[in-house]
Amino acid sequence: MSEKNVLGGNLLSCCQDPVTGFFRDGFCRTIQEDMGVHVVCAKVTKEFLEYSKGRGNDLSTPAPQWGFPGLKAGDKWCLCASRWKEAYLDGFAPPVILEATHEKALEYVPLNILQEFALDAK
Repeated sequence: MSEKNVLGGNLLSCCQDPVTGFFRDGFCRTIQEDMGVHVVCAKVTKEFLEYSKGRGNDLSTPAPQWGFPGLKAGDKWCLCASRWKEAYLDGFAPPVILEATHEKALEYVPLNILQEFALDAK
């Protein structure tokens, strides 16, 4: 895989349990058909999940028909870049794993802001 992360290195897997990503392969990769641009690898918090639900995107409730297990605080997930930015502006942004966040995220959020919320890839 030659896809790059926001630091310019090879894109690492975000999470395999639950399996995340637009392609459900664990990577925060995107293509034109990914209208949400799911490229920010985040470790979701209770506050973010409540915030997202209040904005009309319930990430806590399973939707098996879409292969979605429902998230709980502490899970890693590929979030929509615009939703992460919106949560940041409203004070609810969850931490991110820069090594697993696709470089496309930089079209939505500057690197210095993502770095403020950075967690280690481990």
